[in-house]
Amino acid sequence: MNLPRPPRHDLFLAVAAFLGGVLLWSLGLSTHKDSPLPAWAALVPLAVICAAQLFRRSLPMAFLVVGIVTVAADLVTVGNPGTVLVFTDAVYAAVLYGPPGAARRIPVVTVLFTVATAVGFVLWTGSAEGLLLGMLVGLVTIAPATTAAIVRNHRQAADTARLRAEQTALLAEMDQVQAVAAERNRMARELHDLVANHLTAIAIHSTAALSLDDPGTTRKVLETIRENSVAGLAEMRRLIGLLRDGADDLEPAAAPTLAGVEQLVDRARKNGAASGLTFALDDRREDGAPLSVPADLAAYRIVQESLTNALKHADPGEVRIALTQAPEGTLTVSVTSAYGKRSRPRAPGSGSGLTGIRERVTLLGGEVSARPEPGPPGGPARIWCVRAVLPVEDGEETPA
Repeated sequence: MNLPRPPRHDLFLAVAAFLGGVLLWSLGLSTHKDSPLPAWAALVPLAVICAAQLFRRSLPMAFLVVGIVTVAADLVTVGNPGTVLVFTDAVYAAVLYGPPGAARRIPVVTVLFTVATAVGFVLWTGSAEGLLLGMLVGLVTIAPATTAAIVRNHRQAADTARLRAEQTALLAEMDQVQAVAAERNRMARELHDLVANHLTAIAIHSTAALSLDDPGTTRKVLETIRENSVAGLAEMRRLIGLLRDGADDLEPAAAPTLAGVEQLVDRARKNGAASGLTFALDDRREDGAPLSVPADLAAYRIVQESLTNALKHADPGEVRIALTQAPEGTLTVSVTSAYGKRSRPRAPGSGSGLTGIRERVTLLGGEVSARPEPGPPGGPARIWCVRAVLPVEDGEETPA
């Protein structure tokens, strides 16, 4: 069996205890005088218990057993106070470093042992002086056991607090990572919603410009391209300003709302004229109807993204935007366009537009659908319909 190597301070403690016991023996101090053994025999239990003290941390229960045996052997000799003092450390180490079960039982056992010893001394001596002997036994057993139990409880409380702090720090780090990911997703949606509309118009008009030979018409197309380029650049600058650290000199731009939906439709009408698209806005909301800021922004973005998709994918015909606010507190946004079998879109897309719409509606606790449906009488046979139902009352959720 390979015994663990004792710590250096435990080695110093054991050596100091042994030298102290030898000093007390040399001075003639002992716990009692009556013994048939020579005086030097009291050094044997002292040496054994001091040797066991080297393992007070690694083998505390073995140290306690050796301590009990050596104290019993010390009673046969003239006795050495050093042996008794080291035994108190054995009780202390067993409670502090021993298993939890032993740490709970030892203080109780010391109390019972002390009471039994005091009663036994009283009965043996026939006087109250036996209580003094019981008090001495209590100092040797109860005091170190109780002190160790208090220290152990404090250490466990400190370990629990440290573990809780580590868990809190870990949760905070996880929250930070999730917040960064959510912010990236929010910025990706904003970038797509802000710029995709302008870039789609640029792509459509530049394609048309390449197929025209009329200088006048080409000039008008180029003017439209320039207008969308400037608007897209302004939106990009605003978004970059939000991301730039220390941009205190930049004034925050107001979030778009449905109050600007007419301008949004006018711009789409101008961009889609060359593709045979017409746009109609059917706003059935009552004037002054309550609308929360998150729902207002989400509705605007849904219309914006639906118009961008119509410019890319819709067949020639009417694109209708319908806004309806129900008394029960919901806003319905519906965008329909002619749906056919185009071989390819007018402008390339990332496929993230509908995903962004679903994310915004989900964050608000609403419902959304985007699918082909049968067309109205007298219209195209099939239409593509984006319909979102949003709660309009203020809540805790805010779309990112």
